[in-house]
Amino acid sequence: MGLNPTLILDSSSPRRRDLLARLGVTPDHVASPDIDETPRKGEVPRVYAVRMAEEKARAVPHTPGEIIIAGDTTVAVGRRILQQAADAEMQRSFLQLLSGRRHHVLSAVAVIDGEGRLRGRICDSIVRFKRLGDDEVAAYIDSGEGLGKAGGYAIQGKAEALIDWMAGSHSGVTGLPLYETRLLLRASGYSVD
Repeated sequence: MGLNPTLILDSSSPRRRDLLARLGVTPDHVASPDIDETPRKGEVPRVYAVRMAEEKARAVPHTPGEIIIAGDTTVAVGRRILQQAADAEMQRSFLQLLSGRRHHVLSAVAVIDGEGRLRGRICDSIVRFKRLGDDEVAAYIDSGEGLGKAGGYAIQGKAEALIDWMAGSHSGVTGLPLYETRLLLRASGYSVD
């Protein structure tokens, strides 16, 4: 087995680095994409998540032979996209909306191989929160965990104790679906056991 090509992770998320490490993958470089993440008028969540992952991957300058990997995690209730909670009030409205109901977590991955070909996959997980009381919502907001997170929560923390049912990929809900990521890296010439 030869050496792997240079891998650039286009995400400043420590969660994505930790998830890649579960595959035995350590990126050679980490970049932070600077793109407009505003949904387009009428854009459905699945299309939005795929577009975000692809735009993030394309936003990174790289040289031939390097591999770029980028991801996007989108929380959706029906056709409504719940973006990153910017403040406590937004987070409260998200958690109240999610309380006692199912929602989708769409985790898209885009990989640009060493020859410039873009490949992508999306993972759709369904998550249901228990019915949340006002005190539980307030306590979770006070924890500070969900600020800056899609849908206003982070499954890898205290919110996991509030989720009573899930179908799909836990790693996808956390931020990078490992099954899809492994397939894309291997298809792009990056050796992953």
